[in-house]
Amino acid sequence: MSIPIDQPANPKRMNATPQSSAAPVSNAQRDLQRLRTYLNAQIIGQSDLVDAMLIALLADGHMLVEGAPGLAKTRAIHVLSRGVEADFQRIQFTPDLLPADLTGTEIYRPQEGSFHFQPGPLFHNLVLADEINRSPAKVQSALLEAMAERQITVGNKTYPLPGLFLVMATQNPIEQEGTYPLPEAQLDRFLMYVRIGYPSADQEKTILHLVRGEARQPQRKTADAMAPVSQQTLFAAREEVLGVYMAEALEDYLLQLILATREPARYGDSLARWILYGASPRATLALDRCARARAWLDGRDYVTPDDIQALAPCILRHRLILSYEAEAEGIATDHVVKDLLRRVAVP
Repeated sequence: MSIPIDQPANPKRMNATPQSSAAPVSNAQRDLQRLRTYLNAQIIGQSDLVDAMLIALLADGHMLVEGAPGLAKTRAIHVLSRGVEADFQRIQFTPDLLPADLTGTEIYRPQEGSFHFQPGPLFHNLVLADEINRSPAKVQSALLEAMAERQITVGNKTYPLPGLFLVMATQNPIEQEGTYPLPEAQLDRFLMYVRIGYPSADQEKTILHLVRGEARQPQRKTADAMAPVSQQTLFAAREEVLGVYMAEALEDYLLQLILATREPARYGDSLARWILYGASPRATLALDRCARARAWLDGRDYVTPDDIQALAPCILRHRLILSYEAEAEGIATDHVVKDLLRRVAVP
């Protein structure tokens, strides 16, 4: 996951050195690398999406994915559910959906004369919230509350959600008629906001052969499947991610990037004109956790500036509120983030 920037990071410019240059590979890293290879073989041309899903798993967060129809968003999380010891549920969001359709409801059983709770589709490990912007505010709020609190309250009882719980919400950037855009305050609940594009010609040819082979031999899906990564392995991986080393100079750099969104005038009149509201402390926590997860996935026990810069767009694009001037000038949040990366000095 990388973006072009005017001044690429150079890890050798770090003021502090990592703890080790060649960290031993743990069993959890081997399993996650195996999962990464499997996902890239099944989801052609979307390596950024694959890495984002794995980082979200390791950082214990949720993700919002935006892309045109047919770009393997649904296939991606479905394949992930086959590679991980987890159950999967897809929810198609529509304007007539009710909060109880997600959370579950109390059902009266006349033979017993009592109410019993029937869990909804949110009580699964991996949840695909397909076209989340097609549902009204009440339904969106029910989902986002479950994402933040990791629990659901129905009546006077509270029910915990699974320890492994990831929501991947999707939205279509093409059709806006009949949609309910997510409020900025609720968007902040998502760890990452990932945008995906079309595959290249060679990648699409590979997709053609892959799908054609699956159609001819449906049993290939089972034959090609890998032994799923256990939840215990994922929890152990999360602990290892927290132990990834980040130099103090890099911590300061990360903080300066976030603070620059709140005090943009210090970095130029154009940024001050474009940014109306900056990123919340959730952005700091998300960028720190995701940078460590990216370094761990790449087999390193230390974070580099490139980890922070590569993830900054996914962490910040849904947390910055731009001014009317920026919208009038056709300035997008990705352009603002790129400008921030160019202006904030790398240690």
